[in-house]
Amino acid sequence: MELETTEVQVIPADKSKINKILRVALILGVVTAIEFVIAFTVSAGAFRTSVFIILTIVKAFYIVAEFMHLGHEKKSLKMSILLPIIFIVFLIFILMYQGAAILEVLQ
Repeated sequence: MELETTEVQVIPADKSKINKILRVALILGVVTAIEFVIAFTVSAGAFRTSVFIILTIVKAFYIVAEFMHLGHEKKSLKMSILLPIIFIVFLIFILMYQGAAILEVLQ
């Protein structure tokens, strides 16, 4: 036996949620456009690589804050997620730096 629905109530769109989604898309689009401009105008080097890393971290933070709702959580939860990630990135940086130094000595 199936239930039949005869009355459908249409709920109007929540304009604030739509505006927030559009704002997030605009910010991510602007950051991506800046990355493209830098990719095609700046020659390869440490500056371009640094800018790409920084802009990628900015985009990742914004995506996590808005779409994964981490930006609206308590500070202790944010730190419990971010500090281990920062520590791991720091360890990777140290390994790369030391590995390059060892490779240079061996050559």
